[in-house]
Amino acid sequence: MLFNSYAFIFAYFPIVLIGFFLIGRHNIRAAAGFLALASLFFYGWWSVKAMPLLLLSICFNYWSGLRLTPQPGRSDKQRKRMLVLALTVNLVVLGIFKYANFFIANVDAALVAAGASPIEMVHIALPIGISFYTFTQIAFLVDCWQGKVHERSFVHYALFVTYFPHLIAGPVLHHAQMMPQFANPKTYRVDLDKVALGLAIFTFGLAKKLLIGDKMGEYADMVFNGVHSGVMPSLYTAWFGVLAYTMQIYFDFSGYSDMAVGLSLCLGVRLPLNFNSPYKSTNIIEFWRRWHISLSTFLRDYLYVPLGGNRKGPARRYINLFLTMLLGGLWHGAAWTFVIWGALHGGYLMVNHLWNAKVRRNVPPGRVAKVLGWFLTFICVMIAWVVFRAESMSAAIEIYKGMLGMHGVPSVAFGEFIVPYRKPEFFQTLLVALVVCLALPPTITLERWVPQPVFLATRPRAGSVATVTIALVTVTMLAFCVSQLGSYSPFLYFQF
Repeated sequence: MLFNSYAFIFAYFPIVLIGFFLIGRHNIRAAAGFLALASLFFYGWWSVKAMPLLLLSICFNYWSGLRLTPQPGRSDKQRKRMLVLALTVNLVVLGIFKYANFFIANVDAALVAAGASPIEMVHIALPIGISFYTFTQIAFLVDCWQGKVHERSFVHYALFVTYFPHLIAGPVLHHAQMMPQFANPKTYRVDLDKVALGLAIFTFGLAKKLLIGDKMGEYADMVFNGVHSGVMPSLYTAWFGVLAYTMQIYFDFSGYSDMAVGLSLCLGVRLPLNFNSPYKSTNIIEFWRRWHISLSTFLRDYLYVPLGGNRKGPARRYINLFLTMLLGGLWHGAAWTFVIWGALHGGYLMVNHLWNAKVRRNVPPGRVAKVLGWFLTFICVMIAWVVFRAESMSAAIEIYKGMLGMHGVPSVAFGEFIVPYRKPEFFQTLLVALVVCLALPPTITLERWVPQPVFLATRPRAGSVATVTIALVTVTMLAFCVSQLGSYSPFLYFQF
């Protein structure tokens, strides 16, 4: 069940929203349980076969968290052994389901090269959302061991893990952000301010996905899929194809994140901000503070800092940065393309930090420097997206060759794949995409324009005109987006 589907918008979410608040009027614990069961139903709609693994993961990690919490009579040594065991179980399960075939494929390549017989692949499906709920629970376990977790309710823990707005594609949640909200009685009372704002944010996220992300994806697929069919992109075709994917992944994932924030806000729960206009960044460090913020925070707190962070000198700091991004790339998928993508960003960060340490601290950046920094950052991000999108390194290399003009300078068309820059709709959508991601503020800033439904206001107040305008735009946009529903269009981050 997709957020961008009739079943979700007109059946599932209205039922969950109404049921949650009706039950919450009488029993908040029962309302939390209802929302947890509704979230499990949402997950089961995707894959009933993957449900037992999710439930076992929740039960095991909740039990482990209780044993990891500091208590009289439980030594630090015992708790540390339990932490190692719990983390190992989580990582082994994730490794089996997500990386077993990747490992076997690489072993097979070595065996075949040595003249030996290859190992048979494991026929196992990747459970949807396993990376997100595994990372969420790993953070919980570490915090339990550090004595930071004080919530003991199993219902709230189960809801924290399964909460449907984030379960499939994030954001990666932290218990301190969510569990206190589930324990707060105010969460279970209807707040029309939050409902109005939530619906507006959801609508803008839906528009990002349907009207921009999916449209850009059509053109990106022409180029990237064309390479797999033996059609090599010329100079402009390659650059426009990569630019199209650069816009697609931003509006697809940012759209999902906005929709998740909006849906959750309707239920009275605030999710953390996951995007903050990342394509406005003037350096790669800033980019990672704005892009997929919840994952960046997790990698920093639970990987980079435990590796030593910047506490062991500059050289070790650069190594830790590189390793963190390398593993962050591998988290996205079991393929060398993701590893290379992580390595590229690791290299970018090393260069950026080195530049800051050796040059920038002595030369305050001016306006021209900021513009050049933005342009260089945007180009570097685009270059890295090539390996992220390509299905193989050989395909990525052909795209790179096209970007260098090694496949020629443009032709009018190639086979059944229409050159995107010959289609007016491409430029129209691309222009809108660039304006939205480079000139407009993040969607979350709607909060100042949608403070309260106008028809409920008891008296006129400043900003009411802007509120009415946003309300009309939101309703019109929602109606138009609904008219565009129909085709199956999953979110890109579902595959991770």
